[in-house]
Amino acid sequence: MTDSPETAAAPEDDVFEQKAVRLAKRDKLNAERTSAAGGAYPVSVPVTTTIPALRAEYGSLEAGAETGVTAGVAGRIVFSRNTGKLCFASLQAGDGTRIQAMVSLAKVGDESLAAWKDLIDLGDHVFVSGEVISSRRGELSIMVDQWQVAAKALLPLPNLHSELSEESRVRHRYLDLIVRDQARETVRARSTVMKSLRQTFEDDDFLEVETPMLQVQPGGAAARPFITHSNAFDTELFMRIAPELYLKRAVVGGIDRVFEINRNFRNEGSDSTHSPEFAMLEAYEAYSDYNGIADLTQKLIQHAAIAVHGSTTVTWADGTEHDLGGEWTRISMYPSLSEAAGVEVTPDTSQADLEALAAKSGVEVPPHATHGKLVEELWEHFVGDHLTEPTFVMDFPVDTSPLVREHRSIPGVVEKWDLYLNGYEQATGYSELVDPVIQRERFALQAQLADSGDDEAMRIDEDFLRALEHGMPPSGGMGMGIDRLMMSLTGLGIRETILFPLVK
Repeated sequence: MTDSPETAAAPEDDVFEQKAVRLAKRDKLNAERTSAAGGAYPVSVPVTTTIPALRAEYGSLEAGAETGVTAGVAGRIVFSRNTGKLCFASLQAGDGTRIQAMVSLAKVGDESLAAWKDLIDLGDHVFVSGEVISSRRGELSIMVDQWQVAAKALLPLPNLHSELSEESRVRHRYLDLIVRDQARETVRARSTVMKSLRQTFEDDDFLEVETPMLQVQPGGAAARPFITHSNAFDTELFMRIAPELYLKRAVVGGIDRVFEINRNFRNEGSDSTHSPEFAMLEAYEAYSDYNGIADLTQKLIQHAAIAVHGSTTVTWADGTEHDLGGEWTRISMYPSLSEAAGVEVTPDTSQADLEALAAKSGVEVPPHATHGKLVEELWEHFVGDHLTEPTFVMDFPVDTSPLVREHRSIPGVVEKWDLYLNGYEQATGYSELVDPVIQRERFALQAQLADSGDDEAMRIDEDFLRALEHGMPPSGGMGMGIDRLMMSLTGLGIRETILFPLVK
């Protein structure tokens, strides 16, 4: 084994040669396997504590101090240096904390020291047992009196001092987690966020449920679904694009405060803020509305920020700070568009006038664009792309929001908001449409769009309509992308916030 800290990224032929050498060591370990040493891949090793625990208890030892305490720990070797009668190795735990192992001739003897030098490589998992000390240089260490291979690595590690490319990070996340602190911190931050979200819901008496991932009919969002086939039922099935219609069924059934954290699948583009498979939070609260659910969403995000950063001021990976505290601004879509565009736009503005404004402004008009779709595209151009502070954008066009209640006082719009954080949509919320007659009319209009070629339009869902006909109380509902929430809390791209993102 070399005395270098890490093996640099190597050409394929070099990796092949290293693998051949390591395979030979694996064979030798297995050939020498005894009841005390389980070869290259033992069932277990006799650990008594962890590297983080030792760091927490003995991290402040003075240089040269001895504790008289014997500990057995295991970790991955990320640094090694052999100097005759004394070998040094850094063992790394899964959270990135390290401890030094000192393997000396005086403690382990000639045969064991020679075996260490011959059989151990960077990347191997090893178990060491011995006294906990601080080296003369002040490094917390185990003075090894016995050691054992815990898992032999057949491929070398990447260079710990060189940045992996983004492509390598997402394709080989296991290596990213080994070598990069930020990758490990992101995983832990995401876990913290999930705990915080669930705790906030629990404090507000919400129940967590699970709804079907395979559905006989896609619904709950305007999106193109993934399609599969069930052999057992001999029928076409759709991967869930949203849990909304099932969660509303739960509200009909009397679960007045309900939420789900789930996986959704949309057969659409992939970019810096979109992934075909993504994590989604949806929640519904009976006897609330879009204002109440906006308050809840703000609380969820602020509590998550505090859980991760200790404050509603979050620090991104690039070092910039972003304030998520206080009461967030609420603006209305039509008035804010009118002000930014310098021309009045209302629910009564004609299709032709909207198309003319789009052409003049260089806004690309999608096929089958309705009045509402044009308004939303224009709003994104004039307003949405310039929002930086947390902002609830209220009161959307009716024809783009088929599941939302009409506004109680403003004709032609619905009680819907989109939450923008750092310039992109973070969440959406509604005063839910609970009138089954109007809901059927909205579905019928969506079906017409589908017939005209809009593959994102919703379909008539008779079972959901039947549920509504049994009576759903007035409710507020919201949906929020977990991956985008992590982007807002860390400043990372969407592929960095997903542990194992889909890549070609």
